[in-house]
Amino acid sequence: MIVVVWQVAASWRARMLAGREDEYKRLARKYAELLEDNTEILRRYTDELTETRRSVASMERMMRELD
Repeated sequence: MIVVVWQVAASWRARMLAGREDEYKRLARKYAELLEDNTEILRRYTDELTETRRSVASMERMMRELD
């Protein structure tokens, strides 16, 4: 009887650990996707900021020429 209980407990523990491992892998994939998305968003914002700085610099030059 003790062997049966021991085997049931071991099987239950193994299933729990496998479930945790699957959840960890799912979370790792989700994190990688979000990191990739954030990297792309940051790249776009950086490009937009660079373009805005160029525009402002151009406007400043034009305003100085008017003075």
